[in-house]
Amino acid sequence: MLSDVIIEAGLTLIAEAELPTKVPKLTRARMVRNGLMLALLAHCPIRIKNFAALEIGRSIVKIDDTWWILLQASETKEKRADERPIEDDIGEAIDKYLEVYRPILTGGAKSTNALWIGINGEAMAQWSIGEVITETTRSTLGVAINPHLFRTAGATTTAVRAGDKPRLGSALLHHRHPTVTQENYNRASSISAGRAYREIIQRFRPKGSSRKPSGPN
Repeated sequence: MLSDVIIEAGLTLIAEAELPTKVPKLTRARMVRNGLMLALLAHCPIRIKNFAALEIGRSIVKIDDTWWILLQASETKEKRADERPIEDDIGEAIDKYLEVYRPILTGGAKSTNALWIGINGEAMAQWSIGEVITETTRSTLGVAINPHLFRTAGATTTAVRAGDKPRLGSALLHHRHPTVTQENYNRASSISAGRAYREIIQRFRPKGSSRKPSGPN
């Protein structure tokens, strides 16, 4: 499965949640959250431990008009900072989730800065997020894809879409190339890989999408 297909499935689910139907608000909020999980993890295939622990204003931050995932060296398996820009339409989905749907899930409470909120109003556990992602891919794509396989999808996508950049997949997954030791180069590679991957995704995602965005109810 290619990452652009998963991203489109996630954003389509968000659009479907906003169609003018009699679906309960909590169900809409869950659909938007689940769709955002798919789109964001496919676009930024970080490890599920880090994805589950994303916190608003700390590890997921809006700088000017762009959302970024910012992981400190102490948070990553490789012990290197990992910084990734998020494409605009996924960023717009984050804005919508934070402004409209996350408050529905929290019940208006502000007891946590966790990005992912369960129907109990609390931060979701890693295992629960993994189950949601797996089941949402099953229902939207017909294939159950667990969070780890999103990293495989990212590597496959770079190989298929950018075969002329053989190290892009490694940089995308934040793997250290054996010949690279400079920490500042590693950080720059993480950022540039994220930007290059974003451009690839934008180039190959279908034009004239079937998504039909509308204002939230």
